[in-house]
Amino acid sequence: MWERTLKDLIRGLRANKADESKFIAKAIEEIRHEIKTEDMELKAGAVMKLIYLDMLGYDMSWASFHVVEVMSSSRIHLKSVGYLGANQSFNQDTDVLMLTTNLLKKDLMSNPADIGITLNGISNIVTPDLARDLSPELIRMMNHSHPQIRKRTVLALYRVIEKYPEVLQHAISRMKEKLEDPDPGVVAATINVLCELTRQNPEEYLTLAPALFHLMTTSTNNWMLIKIIKIFGSLSPHEPRLVRKLQPPITELISTTPAISLLYECVRTCIIGGMLQGPSGDSLARTCVSKLAAFIEDPDQNLKYIALLAMVKIVPTHPHLVAQYQDTILSSVDDQDISIRMRALDLVSAMVDQTNLQSIVQQILSHLVTDTTTTVHPTAAQSLTQHTIPISPNSIKPHVPPTQSPAYRLILAQRILRMCSQDTYDNVTNFEWYLSVLVDLAHVANVDVGDEIRGQLVDVVGRVRAARRYAVKLMHTVLNDDAILRNAHEEGSCSEVLWAAAWICGEYCNELAEPQKLITLLLRDEISHLPPDIIAVYIQAALKVFGFWAAEVAQRWSEDDLQEVKDTVELISSRVSRFVASSHIEVQERAANTVQLFSFIQADLNNHRPRHDALAGTTLDPMEEPSFPKSLFLIQPLFSSYELNPVAQTAQASVPVPEGLDLDAWFVSPSVVVETKFEKDESKTKKSKKGKGKEVNGGRKAKSGSKRREEDENSNGIVLTPMTAEIETEEEKAERERLRAERLERLRDDPYYIMDKPLPQQSSTNRYVAQEDVDAIPVVKLEGMPSFTEPEPGPSALRNELPEGPVEPYYIDKVGEMPEGAAQPILGTISSSQPPTSKTSRQQTPVPSLVPPSPFPQYEVPGEDTRPSTPDPVKVTRPRKKKVKKKSETVEAS
Repeated sequence: MWERTLKDLIRGLRANKADESKFIAKAIEEIRHEIKTEDMELKAGAVMKLIYLDMLGYDMSWASFHVVEVMSSSRIHLKSVGYLGANQSFNQDTDVLMLTTNLLKKDLMSNPADIGITLNGISNIVTPDLARDLSPELIRMMNHSHPQIRKRTVLALYRVIEKYPEVLQHAISRMKEKLEDPDPGVVAATINVLCELTRQNPEEYLTLAPALFHLMTTSTNNWMLIKIIKIFGSLSPHEPRLVRKLQPPITELISTTPAISLLYECVRTCIIGGMLQGPSGDSLARTCVSKLAAFIEDPDQNLKYIALLAMVKIVPTHPHLVAQYQDTILSSVDDQDISIRMRALDLVSAMVDQTNLQSIVQQILSHLVTDTTTTVHPTAAQSLTQHTIPISPNSIKPHVPPTQSPAYRLILAQRILRMCSQDTYDNVTNFEWYLSVLVDLAHVANVDVGDEIRGQLVDVVGRVRAARRYAVKLMHTVLNDDAILRNAHEEGSCSEVLWAAAWICGEYCNELAEPQKLITLLLRDEISHLPPDIIAVYIQAALKVFGFWAAEVAQRWSEDDLQEVKDTVELISSRVSRFVASSHIEVQERAANTVQLFSFIQADLNNHRPRHDALAGTTLDPMEEPSFPKSLFLIQPLFSSYELNPVAQTAQASVPVPEGLDLDAWFVSPSVVVETKFEKDESKTKKSKKGKGKEVNGGRKAKSGSKRREEDENSNGIVLTPMTAEIETEEEKAERERLRAERLERLRDDPYYIMDKPLPQQSSTNRYVAQEDVDAIPVVKLEGMPSFTEPEPGPSALRNELPEGPVEPYYIDKVGEMPEGAAQPILGTISSSQPPTSKTSRQQTPVPSLVPPSPFPQYEVPGEDTRPSTPDPVKVTRPRKKKVKKKSETVEAS
């Protein structure tokens, strides 16, 4: 009978490509008959065909027992087929592996050829049970007379130790002996095994250090030296004495070896092994950095990559040495290889300090500028594809260089923000420059980093008081920039900078010389196309600016200002009223509040009559009417009562819980309210009159139908008991009426329950006050309000009274404000010096503004907007909650 061989199977597969699955199914059926025969040659041939089919993806686990039968053959060429099948198809869950223990032990005691095949098979099919049972034989085999057997045994022992770690305590002594083996192949195999094992548990192999050190100083094999150096890199962090011992030979290797791979491995071991620490490591560190800098200038891209990778690890300990090669490192940022550029960015981010931050940021920022004059040519691969696969010209996509790819641009923008904000802006010495960088980044990024830019703009202005004046003028320029406003809805437009600009100008509007001009800018017609959250901030900022400006106008009031104030109020009312019907709830709420406030101000201005009395407003009588409309002081106290300071990170957690306060308890205890039939009819009446189909009743929806259904547990955990009968008795009716009366009595005193008519059995003289009863409103004296008869000096007067002196250096409020009574954190180092503690210590030389030339046009801030006074002094002290000073005069509001 003619049998199909492996060659015949391969020829058949090539000849039946149209119906390959059918041919393979027929071949597997033939193999099933062949593998069950007693002929070992035929059985081995069937296993060979199964191995081939297994490589094509067909399962051969069903023949595992027959593979073991071939493994037990006494002929070497058949035994090798069986072990090959086992290596190919056996796994940790194969059942027949338990049958191979005695077979493997027997083969390990056979001739060297069988031993070699067996050791190779053990390395691939070993399990924890096999490793436990075979470890004594393998340890004995390490002293075999044949070097090839010793070498293979050492390599197989690595897999055994992985599956059965307990064998290591018996094998470590034999491995130490193999380090002194006369055969170099055995020594190299032992070094390779130890290199892998020491990475997992280096403390177990510290006893091998003397033998390894001897090999390092005597061997001339570079590949073996690389493995030994790697082993010492894993051992030296766990043995400090080893560091001092290794420094001289490794320094000599770095200085003398011509092998670049060995040189890099020595540098890497010096870094991870802690050999660069201390006075003795400075010279070694200098040598390592110089070698790595030479790698960066090498045309080989692989050397550039590993050099940048190694320098990143040296920067934390020796930044001054790496800074000497700053130009060389920055040149790698322009490399064509994206992987090298990424490693260069990592290194640049790690080497940033106060001296080089500005130059590094400006160079990275220049990469985000799109150069439209550069012609981008397709690569060779793209040109070949266009010739081999003809496509229409319209479908050819232009090649996008890595600098212009959105992913890379996003990384560049995030690196700039991360470098500058590191350690709470510890490396920034000129915050005016940094604010300009943030605005430049918003213009050129073209990626979605608007949230990060907005957060840092607000954070910098809140923490650095001395930068607020420049920030307000810069944000005024941003609000006047039509480009950002026009592209606000485009992807990557960074329109969130408009949010920050409006918030900063509104919060610190006292730095503006003409605040009323900003109101027109904030409420122009184009803002209706902005996102809703930005519109809400615009409305709020306009309200703040008007409050500050109106208070200043009141302090210098003349009747000529009345018309200007009326026009401004009319402008705000008309512009904001467009957003009252907005679908965004926050915009709608702020617009509605603003319209209501300004309707009151507008009515007050219309009722204002000029006073011609020369002594008007000079009396100390608090009830005397001032010469200016009182509503001009309505807005400012809403936003300027307390100073807005940065909040400490642990402020909320530091607030002590008052004694007796249970945060898990209900403010208003929920109650079970049973609806009456009267309330159902009332609900239906309201539905027919008002068009509403629901009535809020005790926090639940009214139910329809003649019979009540059982309710599941609601959101408050309340379960209502169902009513099972439609006809109610007199007792049940009386009980419902009593519950209803109790509910109405409770809701009468509930300030959160809104009623549009008086409750039953309640007169206007009782607890309910009619809306028309204006006389019933009590007169309240408002403390802390400015006096209408004797205006206090405004911000402008306060600024003019400041003593003249030099501009103070920037101080950053890193700690933030903590609640009163909470444990105050210890102040850390602020900027480059401690905060001033006395008046004499505040008179310091200002930090010079050393801003490198920028490729972007500088923002021109009009000179007439600058206040002619000295900026407010910056105090770096822990901010405390301010107490409102009680004034002697009070105002009665009616």
